[in-house]
This record gives sequence, structure tokens and C-alpha cells, in this order.
Amino acid sequence: MNDVGRWGDGTRVVHTTPAVAGEPFTAGPVFASAYHLGGADTYGRAHNPTWRVLEEALGGLEGGTTVLFPSGMAAISTLLRVVLAPGDTVVVPGDGYYLTRALVAGMPVEVVEAPTAGPYPSFDGVRLVLLESPSNPGLDVCDIAALAEAAHAAGALVAVDNTTATPLGQLPLALGADVVVSSDTKAVAGHSDVLLGHVTAADPQLAEEVRAARTTGGAIPGPFEAWLAHRGLGTLDLRLARQAENAAALYDALKAHPAVTGLRWPGAPEDPAHAVAARQMRRFGGVLTFVLADADAVAAFLARSELVYASTSFGGLHTSLDRRAQWGDPVPEGLVRLSAGCEDTADLVADVLKAL
Repeated sequence: MNDVGRWGDGTRVVHTTPAVAGEPFTAGPVFASAYHLGGADTYGRAHNPTWRVLEEALGGLEGGTTVLFPSGMAAISTLLRVVLAPGDTVVVPGDGYYLTRALVAGMPVEVVEAPTAGPYPSFDGVRLVLLESPSNPGLDVCDIAALAEAAHAAGALVAVDNTTATPLGQLPLALGADVVVSSDTKAVAGHSDVLLGHVTAADPQLAEEVRAARTTGGAIPGPFEAWLAHRGLGTLDLRLARQAENAAALYDALKAHPAVTGLRWPGAPEDPAHAVAARQMRRFGGVLTFVLADADAVAAFLARSELVYASTSFGGLHTSLDRRAQWGDPVPEGLVRLSAGCEDTADLVADVLKAL
């Protein structure tokens, strides 16, 4: 049911499990630490049916084999431990998620940072190229297909953090990447009530190595969280459509506003990332970035707004805003990431303009 092109996105996210007579549309969470031996499941750290149905759903959407984790950082840290050995070289985005940079900085590997939009260094001698597109928080975009071709020619693996785009917004494996990582805490689960992440690999053997590392390391998701995320996945198409509609309207309202500079959204034709984004993304999402005068201006904006919540997450039902410099990102003090929610478009635009 998840064939891209045969079915629309709304159909694909709703019909993630086969219809079985007498069974519920979506199975409930299975709470078990032990199983009667003799079947496929042996122990709760290694197996859970609730994980499997969500892994199959996400793998079907992305075109690979998925392994679920209790957070996005658990997903990416496990992948890095599996792929990298001491002394290996990894290329990471210097303007991407700050915790990823902090993670690799503490590993016994050589780290090369490059801006998401390039230029990128030679990949000779590199073990892993980790991309993030669109980047968080700057929303720059890289040409995944071109970078994957160059990395593979040098013998490197390519992993793409697809959190901002989601599986409906971008298919990195189809563009040539080897691995996708994602924080499903954001838009995939979509209701600001779940911590979850996943790794999807084009090579089933690599996925099994990641799965084995999950079992050994114990970084396993809870069945209730997996069930909540699977339930949220069914409305991903609807939520992304409203969020993108709201982002487009906010972009139009903000692009000439005197209090706003540095406005970015890859969906805007005038955005520097739009040409590449339009070529490789299936939809542009609801996240914008812009700069207000300073930290006080951001605080004043939030105090005046009735609909925009201060939050360091994104992709949920509620519109949220985060001043990224407070977390150590090397950005202006007034740079904010705004995640458009699912509010009525006219209400949201009016509230933002009032708050400005």
C-alpha cells in the first residue's frame, strides 16, 4: 500500500497495515517484557510487535528497512557507533543540529564540518558523510543526489537527517543516500507528546547491524510511544498540508515587514535554497527561520502573541517559536525558528502580525 506513485500520501499514511477480518484497524500497544518461547519474539529488549508495525510503516514510506529508537539522538548515536571506528573521518554539517556536532566531537574520530549549502570538501578517506537537509535551524538545502554520488565514488556512506522534511517531504534513499535518520518526536508523531526516532537503511544488512546494536545497548522505544506515533502518522499528510499552507502565508506576511530580516523558507521561489529544494523535495513543510532585533525583541513578540508558544521542538499541532542562540547555535541573538502549526491560517497570520 506504500508504493510511491500508486497511492497518494494521505492513502499511504492511513493504510499502513493490512486489513484482517475481525482485527482492529490498528493494533494496540503490546506491553511485554517476556514471551512464551518458541515464536518470533523472545524478550522485551529485543522484540515488540508494536515496534514492528511502525517500523514496517516507516520503512514502506521511505523505501528501506527501519529500526525504531526512543529518540532521534538515540537513533543517530547508535548509527554512528555502528558505522564509525576509531580514527575514521566523518563529514557533518557545521550549521546543522548542534547536538549532532557535540556528539561527534566527543567520539574518537576525525570530524570535518561543512556548510549545508556547500562547498563540501573532498570525500577521499571519509567513512561517513552526514547530511541534514533542510538544515536546522537555518533551512539551507544540499543536493543530496550530487553529494551521494561524490561520496560513493570515494567509498563513503551517506546518511541524511530527514527530520525537518519527513518521509512525505523527501525521500533521501531514492536520491542515493544509504541511510535516513529522523527525530519522530517532531512531525511524524506530531502531537508534542512522544519522544521517538528511527534509522532507515537501504541495505537490510546494515539495518540488522543497527538493530543488533539497539538490542545490545538497550536503547529501545516504549510500546506506548510507538503506538502513539503510529496513530499520529495517519494524519501526517493532513498536518503537513496545513502547516505548509500556514508557512506560505506567514512568509508572504513577513517578507516585507520592517521588524523581520533573514527570512528563510525553502518553499518560497525567492529563497536561496528553493531551486534545489524544488528538485528533490516532495513538499516544503511548515518551518521558517527569521531574525528579530535581539533577544528582548523575541521575548516581547512571544509575550504579545496568543497563538505562538515558546518551545524548542517543532512539527506539532501548535505553532511554536524557538530563539536558537539560547542553546548555543552560532546564530544572531534574535534568530528564531518558527514551526507553523495547524491553526486557521487567517488567525495565525493576524496573531503574528499583531505580536510584531
